[in-house]
Amino acid sequence: MKRPRPVIAIDGPVSAGKSTVARGLAHALGFVYLSTGAMYRAAAIKALETKLDLQSGDLEARLKRMLDRAQIRFDGERIMLDGRDVSREIGAPAIGDLASRLSTLAAVRTHMRDLQRRMGERGGVVMEGRDIGTAVFPDAEFKFFLDAEVEVRARRRYAELAAKQEPITFDEVLQQLRERDVRDRGRALAPLKRADDAVLIDATNLDADQVVNQMKSLIAAGGNAGKGLKRN
Repeated sequence: MKRPRPVIAIDGPVSAGKSTVARGLAHALGFVYLSTGAMYRAAAIKALETKLDLQSGDLEARLKRMLDRAQIRFDGERIMLDGRDVSREIGAPAIGDLASRLSTLAAVRTHMRDLQRRMGERGGVVMEGRDIGTAVFPDAEFKFFLDAEVEVRARRRYAELAAKQEPITFDEVLQQLRERDVRDRGRALAPLKRADDAVLIDATNLDADQVVNQMKSLIAAGGNAGKGLKRN
């Protein structure tokens, strides 16, 4: 069934600038912005609050029950967990690391994929994450893969954490990002990879506004790489 409005999928590694770009693009187009990373981080908070034993032999079943009871939704751009705003909490490095680990598990990915599809089924959304164009919305009308050199991504992430006065060094951030890249790209279930019909944008030397403008131009041209757009 044809959607009333398109789905725009933006995938890429951690700290490539996906959130800032997706938010800016959604605002420019009058679309809804949905951060799938925020959803996984909300699930990580829920796991910590329920004291979920990650070494449990029936972990997948426990996760399914936990997620079936949890309420994860967006209120505008705020991520809500069981009726409370956890937008600030999800920014902690430990939450991000746990979310990355949980995202390798089938119970979590299946639940999130189904929830994300329901959120975006009618289109008019800019959705960013790791597997939007490959697993969540392989039929998205527009697909982009946003990347940047790991050292650049680490500097951006370190600046964000320093602004929040998080006690972490640049070298620690760089190491964490390298580990996340290996984990995200190497997981068996819905690994991070560029969809065959996604337009690659290297943001190493671009700011967010430049990336948004490039995406807007490609969208205005009428399609993604699979529909004849020039690939970077």
